Amino acid sequence: MSQSRLTELTWREVRRAGEQGIAVLPIGSQEQHAGHLPMGTDTLLVEEVLDRALALLDQEPSAPELVRLPALPFGHSPHHLFAAAVSLSAATLGAVLDDVLDSLVTSGYRRVMVVNGHGGNDEIMRLAVKRFALRARVTVAACSYWTVTAGEGEDEAGRPDVTPGHAGWFETSLMLAARPELVRTPVPARTPVQPPPLFDHPPHPGLTVERHGEWERVDGSTDDACGADADRGGRLLDDRARGLARAIRAFDAASR
Repeated sequence: MSQSRLTELTWREVRRAGEQGIAVLPIGSQEQHAGHLPMGTDTLLVEEVLDRALALLDQEPSAPELVRLPALPFGHSPHHLFAAAVSLSAATLGAVLDDVLDSLVTSGYRRVMVVNGHGGNDEIMRLAVKRFALRARVTVAACSYWTVTAGEGEDEAGRPDVTPGHAGWFETSLMLAARPELVRTPVPARTPVQPPPLFDHPPHPGLTVERHGEWERVDGSTDDACGADADRGGRLLDDRARGLARAIRAFDAASR
């Protein structure tokens, strides 16, 4: 497989790779993650899953040609500004994605995959992909890393009730596996919050409910992270990496 980083290529190499290759854009955020995780957690985790997925693909004899873009480190995080965040408005993030996609197409690419690490980006990313494919001759895919599972070992390692959550068991377990030096330990137990936040526990299936002040009320996290575990986090990262590798292969096969 030909796997390269856009930053390290010459412009002629970028053009040549665009003839057959897939440009891969990871996007994250800079925002509060309670008192024990760093601001860049979402960016660090999406890059870690992508690293592992590309390492898996690199072992295969015939895998897609990929050009990896630098991660977009800022996302849509106004709901975390009660503490600290560097946030783009929905319109700005959509415009940035439009400009990046447009630049890639102008530079010769016809296939692009966006891999997201922050829940607040998800709807904006998917809308940007849909809009762009209507006006450009391009095939674009998008996913958030926690959604593309391999379906292996999930019962053993996973807790779907708190996945992905925010600054809780899932993200903390992943960070303990990926970047343990950045996790402030010991992770304190969180006092149970009642009632649970409506954005994470809507009163009826299918409803999206937002209420002013909910993030501040729950102190910036969705669930208790004190039971987070590096071994389980590593298995969850590997599962997402296998799922992402399969998704890249499937996108390549469908878009040739």
